[in-house]
Amino acid sequence: MDHEALAREMRGLREQVTGITDTAVAAADGLLIAADTADSIDPEGLAALAAAGLGLARRTSEATARGALHRTVAYGSHGCAAFYAVGDTALMVVLGDEGMDVERLHTATQPALRRIDLILTRKAAEGV
Repeated sequence: MDHEALAREMRGLREQVTGITDTAVAAADGLLIAADTADSIDPEGLAALAAAGLGLARRTSEATARGALHRTVAYGSHGCAAFYAVGDTALMVVLGDEGMDVERLHTATQPALRRIDLILTRKAAEGV
């Protein structure tokens, strides 16, 4: 897998959206694939929690006939965590501070998510 390409995508989001503090890409089962996180964040724990949360949101979306889930956002008193589906087998989590423009984030993530999906799909196709 091209870990450098994943790192470029995560860094690129930070450059495009002010307020992003941490990013990670994980498999849908919660295994960490790549992370760009502060030392105060446990990337493996973040990946597992993000997968659990996204899984519940996916099931809720399906059970209520809302279609395929694209994203979910949790807001806290010091910022937010956005969870994005990357195809059917992965996810990306983006943490941001109070000043992050969430609508700008949603717009900026769309091309990055497509590229991340291609990077991960290429890995699967190559059998790596």
